[in-house]
Amino acid sequence: MIDAYSREMAAAIAAVRRAAGVCRAVQAGLVTADTLEKKDKSPVTVADFASQAVVLGELAASFPDDPAVAEEDAAELREAGHAALKASVVEHVNRVLDTPADEATVLGWIDRGGARPAADAKRFWTLDPIDGTKGFLRRDQYAIALALIERGRVVLGVLGCPNLDGQGLLMTAVKNVGAKAQPLDGADAKPKKVTVSGVESPADARFCESVETGHSDQSASSKIAARLGITAEPYRIDSQCKYAAVARGDASIYLRLPTRADYREKIWDHAAGKLCVEAAGGTVTDITGKPLDFSQGRQLEVNRGVIATNGRFHHEVVAAVQDVLNG
Repeated sequence: MIDAYSREMAAAIAAVRRAAGVCRAVQAGLVTADTLEKKDKSPVTVADFASQAVVLGELAASFPDDPAVAEEDAAELREAGHAALKASVVEHVNRVLDTPADEATVLGWIDRGGARPAADAKRFWTLDPIDGTKGFLRRDQYAIALALIERGRVVLGVLGCPNLDGQGLLMTAVKNVGAKAQPLDGADAKPKKVTVSGVESPADARFCESVETGHSDQSASSKIAARLGITAEPYRIDSQCKYAAVARGDASIYLRLPTRADYREKIWDHAAGKLCVEAAGGTVTDITGKPLDFSQGRQLEVNRGVIATNGRFHHEVVAAVQDVLNG
């Protein structure tokens, strides 16, 4: 199967690496103590748009007929008052391209992410150009997350984590083949297989949680940890880097518990990371134990929340989550 996706994987890795270059350049040049103090989100806005343009432009060149589902669209950049923002996005995109692209081309690449695939869509890509915006602004962890979905199943995933391990990490996964990791910048480095932790009891496990409390119900997480007998401090990290952490055994459980009843997760927030965990030997479901269904459009419409584990005690974690959430 890995040979069947070799072209897709090569294009995805190249795209994510270039996008990481864009994000790092924006972060280095625009994220300052002053922007943080003023809670100015313009740097991450520039990086979001530029990252999406770079990735979807790369995919358009290699697979022009493949639709894409991504977080951003270029409508904001086309507004009259956003000329400076648009110019900055185009400038940063062209810094990493071999051949410069004009404004219309860059905006067109961004808008390729507006697909709304049918439930029986043969295949499409999904992208989060920057997952973990607050981590990005803090110069902490964030991820570029790209996945290929066929007939509602995630078959290929790439996570680019520019700040993980200091030098950055690239994690790749192919369904039924496995997950691998290498330095983000190490084009010549040999990828190494990654596997989930071998922890057999939930009491010996470590939770992986969001740094941002608004992303998951952390008070419920504490109760679930107590019910499972977990005493280790949570491993808190931004973005889909949490999936990478579970995939390589830094933690054994990741919970994303709903913060309100009507909220549904976006597919780009989970597709690549979910496959990395599963390909590394773990298990990922929603909070009721149902598989995540990527055939429902831009959201996980029939799922609530996410539970990722090393697979050794997944059912116990699901049961504890249900006990706590249902009182």
